[in-house]
Amino acid sequence: MKFTDQIVFITGAGSGIGRATALAFTKAGARVAVADVNETSGRETVDLIQRAGGDALFVACNVADPVQIEAAVRQTVATYGRLDVGINNAGIGGAFARFTDQTPDDFNQMMAVNVGGVFYGMQHQIRQMLAQDRPGGAIVNVSSIAGIRGMPMGAPYSASKHAVIGLTKTAALEYVRQRIRVNAICPVYTHSAMVDDLINTAPGMEERMRRMIPLGRFGQPDDIAQAILWLCSDENSFYTGQALHMDGGLTAG
Repeated sequence: MKFTDQIVFITGAGSGIGRATALAFTKAGARVAVADVNETSGRETVDLIQRAGGDALFVACNVADPVQIEAAVRQTVATYGRLDVGINNAGIGGAFARFTDQTPDDFNQMMAVNVGGVFYGMQHQIRQMLAQDRPGGAIVNVSSIAGIRGMPMGAPYSASKHAVIGLTKTAALEYVRQRIRVNAICPVYTHSAMVDDLINTAPGMEERMRRMIPLGRFGQPDDIAQAILWLCSDENSFYTGQALHMDGGLTAG
């Protein structure tokens, strides 16, 4: 998969799946805007890319704030001249609690980051893609296996990730004629700080989580990154409005 001189904007690119995706895109020839609310980790990703010979820009961005997302996309375009790919990856895990114990603050923060970040991100990415001399582009939104099935003890998270898929399918249908492809990816447990937090909620949790996955292991960030690149690639030009399950066989049965 080649992305030579393409411009890619990635939220939550300071760690985990976002960082792996940023590194994979630059290895494939793209220039990447690393957007993250955490400046330290975001700049670490940029440094890793530059030390490997790639081209990257850090842009500070709290995805729950539409003004910051708009500014981050504008900064990307001011630096690189256009936008070809948008990856809306930033998200939070929230409280691990029973449905009736979740608080309004838990729910509202989850919606603001996990849903608002994708909605506002797509808005500004699509507007930019439509305004360019060569309309078209690819967008991938990071949902979750919890976006296609229930997640006991994680109702707000599951609701937010279901919403990501709804936004994905709607945008894909609205902009298919403008050659903007929009897809979602639904990872199972993938090594990250968020999954580590879940593992630490109870003794033996890691083994119980692993047993759920037929392949017998957690995902690695690069597993998800490579699938994201495929979703955005020219080799995948007929695929839009879909939610790709990256789940080690979990939903096969």
